[in-house]
Amino acid sequence: MTTSAELVFDPFSEEFFNGPWEIYRRMREEAPVYYNADYDFYALSRHEDVAAAFKDFQTYSSAYGLDLATVKADEPLPVKMIIIMDPPEHRQMRSLVNKVFTPRAIGNLKPMVAATIDRYISRVDPERFDVVGDFSALFPVEVITEMLGVPQDDRQKVRQWVDTSLHREPGQIEMSDEGMQAVAELMGLYYNIIQERRAEPSDDMFSRLIAAEVEREDGEKESLDDFEIAGFATLLGGAGAETVTKLVGNAAVTFARFPDQWQKLLEDRSKIPAAVEELLRYEAPNQYNVRRSMREVRLHGVTIPAGKPVFLLGGSANRDPEAFTDADVFDIDRDRTEAQNLGFGYGVHSCLGAALARMESAIALERLLDFMPRYEVLWDRCERVAAQNVAGWSSVPVHVTR
Repeated sequence: MTTSAELVFDPFSEEFFNGPWEIYRRMREEAPVYYNADYDFYALSRHEDVAAAFKDFQTYSSAYGLDLATVKADEPLPVKMIIIMDPPEHRQMRSLVNKVFTPRAIGNLKPMVAATIDRYISRVDPERFDVVGDFSALFPVEVITEMLGVPQDDRQKVRQWVDTSLHREPGQIEMSDEGMQAVAELMGLYYNIIQERRAEPSDDMFSRLIAAEVEREDGEKESLDDFEIAGFATLLGGAGAETVTKLVGNAAVTFARFPDQWQKLLEDRSKIPAAVEELLRYEAPNQYNVRRSMREVRLHGVTIPAGKPVFLLGGSANRDPEAFTDADVFDIDRDRTEAQNLGFGYGVHSCLGAALARMESAIALERLLDFMPRYEVLWDRCERVAAQNVAGWSSVPVHVTR
């Protein structure tokens, strides 16, 4: 990726991992339908186009996978995961999982979430600690795996396996052998838990998914099989482990760069939910989704042929000045009615656990305001993640100055 005369968007480059904002700007202005000949994919970067594509599942299919390597394949993936389904199959599965994530169910989780966050914040050094490594990398996976019913001793293993499966070195497109092994370990753990819950149900999500029935396309009602349940768990565990981890890490960095916004929160805690929304807009943990074009599309004078990978750059759309006033400014008081925040996706694939992630992030921000009302980021020791479609920090050391 470069800012010279040639416009190059490479989602597998170190430049992309370190912050793609300038290249996003150029794409929106110069090539709103961008084509990368080396990897043979297209990319949409403007808010209007990305939002419309998120909603148009008939044109931009999710059934071929989540990343460039899988979307290039000729056949839809056989894996049973809701995130790689199109309606009507997606709708049937979504209605089932929506029952798990009702507002009441999420509200009932608040004491557990707060207790988990408090447990981890109480363990860190009060003067100097890593906001990610010592805090935000640890509690989100505890929350989601406790909901699922994963034994205590295995919960942090889930985080490590997810991180390994998502990690990409610069230039690496496909999952590494280590990533494949991590996925196998994760699926093996979930398969064993499912067998245990079939024999002896408990009060957890695995047991509820085993007991649930879904109406298939032919109208018949069936129970979920082991692969479908494991697919749900893999998706929820991965998203639950990654999204809040990156959002809270991004928060520490972003508020250090915009200290006036941190001061607003110190003076008025009621602004915390708005701050979470602005963090999602400003630097969402999920920067893009990959779809497959199911028909020829003509947009901005460019023809996207059928059967091509199309990157929907939600991270760019959320910085589009045609959608948001002063889009590159972090402002927790901005008018949120201007445009749709695409930080949690949009349309049928909007994030299942968005309400839970918002609640976790809000509680974590509240605790950080208490714990480090004044702090300095140790910039020379910060480290970015290098991962498939995930943006954020793997290490954000801070010095608490109070």
